[in-house]
Amino acid sequence: MFINVAQAADAAAPTQADPIMSFLPLVIIFVLFYFMLIRPQMKRAKEQKSMLEALQKGDEVVTAGGLAGKVVKVGEVYVGLEVSDGVTVQVQKQSIQAVLLKGTLKSL
Repeated sequence: MFINVAQAADAAAPTQADPIMSFLPLVIIFVLFYFMLIRPQMKRAKEQKSMLEALQKGDEVVTAGGLAGKVVKVGEVYVGLEVSDGVTVQVQKQSIQAVLLKGTLKSL
């Protein structure tokens, strides 16, 4: 009727899980996080940097604010954009989102 104390202690003792198995969900989450978020963001930043380095006079660009124009002057930090005949504005180089195909501004 009564259970031996030794048998009860063995049955109640928690089983030790493998330490690798306890960290496996964290490792899987980190790997997914890297491939889904970090890696694409690094690739996008690299493409943006190479686009800005290749920027030259005569390119047609669009800024982050939606301003479209032709590059007339390229500096280290600022770029001169001709948005209309005789109207030139200075914008930060980092604000340029995309380089358009030649002749795109005429069709706008």
